[in-house]
Amino acid sequence: MGCKFCASAIGGLERNLTAGEMIGQLLEVQRESGEKINHIVVMGTGEPLANYPNLAKFIGLVHEKEGLNIGLRNITVSTCGLVPQMERFGRDFPQVNLAVSLHAPTDDLRSSMMPINDKYPLDVLLAACKKYTELTGRRITFEYALVEGVNDTPEMIDLLAKRLRGMICHVNLIPLNPVAESGLSGTKRKNAKDLQARLEAKGISATVRRELGADIDGACGQLRQKAK
Repeated sequence: MGCKFCASAIGGLERNLTAGEMIGQLLEVQRESGEKINHIVVMGTGEPLANYPNLAKFIGLVHEKEGLNIGLRNITVSTCGLVPQMERFGRDFPQVNLAVSLHAPTDDLRSSMMPINDKYPLDVLLAACKKYTELTGRRITFEYALVEGVNDTPEMIDLLAKRLRGMICHVNLIPLNPVAESGLSGTKRKNAKDLQARLEAKGISATVRRELGADIDGACGQLRQKAK
């Protein structure tokens, strides 16, 4: 999708995973850890809704009692905002959680960070999000990567709160993890907590994501295929 802060975009698209390959990842994690997986988040390398047929098959198989017997409400799918697929997803999987990568409250800024915004600008995307909540009765999560000096000011957070007012939603604030090629830095955690409090004071539910996996380039925004 070409997001400017994400390592996954640097190498470009190679191919989509099959449903079987996705399930294979889960089975390998269970084998390595010795623990049963009971929650799934489909995000990371690539755009899940751009691989809709395999994603839908994967969700169906892991939910089957003869499969992994994982409840639909224990599955979350992330998207950068593919509006037609979001509408289809809401109809097909109303019990599966949806997370939308937002990252900016204005079109100019979001387009500079996420090219998909040129195709589905904020008014279109947020209308689809509202439609999703009305269709499913479920709240939607907005992912917001905090980039120092770019989208982490009180003014930006005030604009974000204004955009989301009245919607059933939750904002997940994520201090940007380092990607060498991007030249961008994440906001300090204290600032992230201050911005969380600012959102909550305006009636928007928010959390600051724990920072895990950066030491192995496995944190949010850092995932990419390693050269063989």
